[in-house]
Formats: sequence, structure tokens, C-alpha cells
Amino acid sequence: MKKTLGIILISAVTSVLSVFIYSQFSINNTQQENQISENKNIDRNSNFQNISLPSIDVDLKSAAKSSVDAVVHIKKYEENSYTTFRDLFFGFQPKTQGEQVYGFGSGVIISNDGYIITNNHVIENNSHIEVVLNNDKSYKAILIGTDPETDIALLKIDEKDLPFIKYGDSDLLEIGDWVLAVGNPFNLTSTVTAGIVSAKARNLGMNNRSVESFIQTDAAVNPGNSGGALVNTKGELVGINSMIYSRNGGYMGYSFAIPINIVDKIVKDLMEYGTVQRAYLGIATIDVNDPRAKSIGVYADKGVGVAYVDENFAAGKAGIKAGDVISKINDKSIKNKSEMQEIFVAYRPGQKVKITVIRDSKELEFDIILTNKNGDTSYIKTTSIDALGAKFEEISSIEKKKFGLSNGVKVKSIEAGKLRMEGVKAGFIIITVNRKIVNTADDIKKIIDDDSNNGGILIEGIYPNGRKGYYAIGLN
Repeated sequence: MKKTLGIILISAVTSVLSVFIYSQFSINNTQQENQISENKNIDRNSNFQNISLPSIDVDLKSAAKSSVDAVVHIKKYEENSYTTFRDLFFGFQPKTQGEQVYGFGSGVIISNDGYIITNNHVIENNSHIEVVLNNDKSYKAILIGTDPETDIALLKIDEKDLPFIKYGDSDLLEIGDWVLAVGNPFNLTSTVTAGIVSAKARNLGMNNRSVESFIQTDAAVNPGNSGGALVNTKGELVGINSMIYSRNGGYMGYSFAIPINIVDKIVKDLMEYGTVQRAYLGIATIDVNDPRAKSIGVYADKGVGVAYVDENFAAGKAGIKAGDVISKINDKSIKNKSEMQEIFVAYRPGQKVKITVIRDSKELEFDIILTNKNGDTSYIKTTSIDALGAKFEEISSIEKKKFGLSNGVKVKSIEAGKLRMEGVKAGFIIITVNRKIVNTADDIKKIIDDDSNNGGILIEGIYPNGRKGYYAIGLN
């Protein structure tokens, strides 16, 4: 018993002693930890200050206020009997036989006398176009011209002293810059969304576009925003909203705008000539990172490869060869086809450009006089024929070669009229009228004015996809 009590007493004394020693150690250790913690807090705060994001102090209100009144609501009226995927995607209402229906979109006033930019797909196939301002005033618009290859159209309304948006410089945009998208999504007028520039010179690989160099943003854009304004924080117009990336027809985080520096050239040409004056090198190009590049002899880490050269055009005549890599244009380095397209869209036939290429590891320079699509330096002209409700232009030598033609006249654009009623589409190449060969729009006019046509004409031709077309057009 005594032995057991002794063991218990020794254990108790040992426990008390252990607790005392541990408590003294803990106090010292806690004091040391507190001191370390204080030092760490100081260091941590210092590090946080170094890596924290700067506060975002961007005034979007003034940019929105200065632009919203200059963005208009566009209604497109048409008579048709079918509904396409494009119609649904861009907000056009489902159609029924014989019903007059409309599509909707946005537009941007660019001058106080009523010039308005929008997308071609917003107003194509119209019987008439209505423009509604932010103050609810409504106007019937005149179609000045269209350019399907960049998806730009120019309208005009008869009014003065209108609010308008001044151009900015889309080349100055940088990834991360704040932008506003202003438009009329889902018929909700005067809607403003904000985002940042997430990419530039974006190529989406659309076969119907000769120029693709989009500004990519994450500003919310939906059906009805097409043709609306992309503005910077100064309220300047830097792009025209054109499309979204979507798997279901709705916004999924990516939207694309046509840079205003491209739009500016297109609009000036449409105002002055009724069509776009494009400059051609006469080459086919390929991005150097394209898997097919090496198979056609293009080897480089950056630049644009030359896949094919037409010897009848400027580049071939100057000495550029297939396999060359274009590295600079006017001493400005280029990375891909999109950047190259964005540069060339600003040129007209007859202008000079310096092109630097890499060939066999050597740098060569060529001064080139640009041509039109026919291989000369003259400007392409369009001719309107009111009796048909369309504008026409001569076909290019490239189109003649492609379709094996020796003659033809292209339907450049169509408004309300005889051709529209019979289902003729823009891009159709008229080869004969009443079995007579036509080379110019004047040839078509002469046949229309001929009293022997008995109030009607027979048109034969071909579409860009190779499909032939035959149309009987009543003129009375």
C-alpha cells in the first residue's frame, strides 16, 4: 500500500513540474512567435502592396453619355417566304409566305448630316430601311453602298444637326483597354455594356470575307447589337460590332468588332465611288505557323508566307516569288495575314508600297505599285440601273479565269426592285441578256431600252459558287 502511494505521489509531483516547465516554455515561445508574427505581418503587408492590382479608376459614364444618342435602331423591312439560320442568329423574325416582316440591328451616326454606318448583314435583302433615333424620331434611310467582304453598309437619312461619334484610332487600342459596346440587343434600345479588349487582328476563317482583322472583346453583344458602336473610354468610335462567338445564338463571352481604321477607308470609298477601291498584290498567302506552310516551301517563325504568285499582277512583276516570307510592309513588321490585310485595306490602286521579304535567309525589298482586281491601276466603277433596282460593275480577270468566261457584268448590290422580286442575289454574274453578250452595265441598259424586248428580258449568268441562274424579268 505504502509502495503504491509513493508511486502516485511521485507521479503527481512529476506532472506538476512538467506543467510548470511547459508553461514557462510556452510563454517564452509565444512571446517569440508574436515577435516573429509581427515582423511577418510587416513583411506580408509590404509584399501585398507590391503585388496588389492597381485600383481601376476608369470613367465609363462620360463615354456612354457621349455615344448613346449617336447609336440608332435599324429596322429592315422585306417580303420573303423563308427563314435562314442567319436570320434567326441576328434577330430577324421568322417569316411566312407573303408576310411583310422586318429584321433589326444597330447603326452609328458618323456625321451631323445623317451618314450612318451599320453591318451589311443587318440591311441586306431589304424592301426599305427605317432608322429610329434615341429620341424615337423615325426616318426612311437611303442605302449609299455596301461591302459584303467587310460586312459594312453606309446609309443616309435626311436630317441636320444630328449627334454623332467622332473616330478614334483603333491601332492605338491595346489588350486590356476598356471599351463600351452600344447598341439595341433584342430590340432593347440604347443599351450599353462594358468589357476589355481581349485580342486584336483576330482571324475567324470566314470564307466570304477578304478582310478579317477583328477586335475581340468580352463586352456583352447579342442579336440586335450588330452594326452598333464600340467606343473607347474617351467616347471615340474604335470599331463596329459585327458578330459574336456562340454555340446557341446567344452571347457566350466573346464578341468581335471591325476596326474603325478599316471602316474609315470603306466608308470613304462608298461615299465617293459607290464601291470599295481595293488594292491587289496578286498573291495567295499563308500564315507561317499553318501546318501546310512547309509543304509549299514556306519556312519561317514569323511573317506571312507567299503560297502563289500571279505573274500578271504587281507582286509577280516586281519579282516576289512563291516561298518568300513577307516580314515587313513599309518597314512595319507583320506577324500574320490578319495584320497584313488590315494594312492593305487602307490602300487604293495606283499607290506605292514597300514590301520586305525573307528569301534564302536574306532580306529583300520591293517597291510595288498596287493594282485593282483587273491588274491595272484604274478605279472600279459601279453603275445603277433603276429599272432593275441594282448596281453593277465589271467582272475581274480573276473571275473570268475562275469561271472560264470572256465577258460578264456582276450584280454589286441589290435594293428593292425587279431583280430582288425574282430572287437574284448580289454577286450574280450576268453573262447574257436576251441571248446577247454583255460586258458593261451600259450593254444591259441598251437592251432594256430596246422596244423589241416586249416588256421583259431573259437574264442568264452564274453565281460565285458555280451555280447557274436563269431569270425572266418583267419590265412593265
